[in-house]
Amino acid sequence: MNIAHFPKLSQKAKVWIIVFIVCVLGYKILHGGDTGEESSEIGEVKAALTITTAQPKVVSMPISLRANGNILPWQEAIVGAEVNGLRLANVHVNVGDIVTKGQVLATFTSETSQAETLQARAHSMEALAAYESAKADAVRARNIEKTDALSKQQLDQYFTLEKTALARYEAAQAMYQAAQLRLAHTQVKAPDQGVISARNATMGAVVGAGQELFRLIRQNRLEWRAEVTAEEVIRIKKNATVRVTAAGDTVLKGTVRAISPSADPQTRNILVYVDLPENLAVKAGTFASGVIHLGQKEGLTVSQQALVVRDGFTYLFVVDENHKVAQRKVQTGLRAGDHVEILEGIQAKEQVAVQGAGFLNDGDMVKVVN
Repeated sequence: MNIAHFPKLSQKAKVWIIVFIVCVLGYKILHGGDTGEESSEIGEVKAALTITTAQPKVVSMPISLRANGNILPWQEAIVGAEVNGLRLANVHVNVGDIVTKGQVLATFTSETSQAETLQARAHSMEALAAYESAKADAVRARNIEKTDALSKQQLDQYFTLEKTALARYEAAQAMYQAAQLRLAHTQVKAPDQGVISARNATMGAVVGAGQELFRLIRQNRLEWRAEVTAEEVIRIKKNATVRVTAAGDTVLKGTVRAISPSADPQTRNILVYVDLPENLAVKAGTFASGVIHLGQKEGLTVSQQALVVRDGFTYLFVVDENHKVAQRKVQTGLRAGDHVEILEGIQAKEQVAVQGAGFLNDGDMVKVVN
């Protein structure tokens, strides 16, 4: 090309044209002057990213069911007064105290009961003496019964007096035992070991028989009552293992003890009763969530890192033998640690992108480094 062919160009334009021509010639010299081969190399598609790949694995995965519910006492015993009209002299425990079976929780004034017991004992001894006397007379009457020294009427009278005296003695003995029982009831004792959950007893108060004084969580034993639907409860079996997360991220390992035979008429949910181990950090009446383990199943899984979520859908990138990726829409299932079950979308022998998958697009060329 001769610059003289452009006579109408300015001197400055001619200088720029010369500079461009020199740059093009220099590029051709540096690259061997073969522009055809270079154009072919430039036309090749280069790898977009270096990634790692892996095949899906068949893994044994736990089947579980998530549920929510409340932690409540296994059984709550109500401790009440068994005597009537007595004044509370002392209250020995408070809410939160751990008690043992038979421990004295409160005491009533016992002077009246002690006096009644002594009186009943005296009546019993008097009745016993009368019975012994009547019995001796009856024995003597039997000894001379065949001698005709006493008439039939007199003999019957002695035998009747013996039986009457025996009945009076037994009645007096029963009254004495009742008085002893009333005296024993002036001490309110724990029916079982556990923790005091409520206290209504007030020192100095006069209470009636049957009035509630304390509530006791028996054996300090709590349970988790999970609420599940009618469709979910069919899959739950007794003695299934449960992982319960209570308040403060306290984790407890429980066991399904029982399943309610009926549903709540308002919520239509069914209660599953889960026994919990003793833990003082867990409080009754609190909310908790849990996972009920239902068994094991085998599933085709990939690493969590391989999954890409875009526009609300989950994708995997499958790499072919030419290192070209294809975007696959997949459906996920259970999770086991870092592995996620793939229900549909890929085959077991395909290679999927793992590290770097989040930066890929459909049709990209990649460099695989495993």
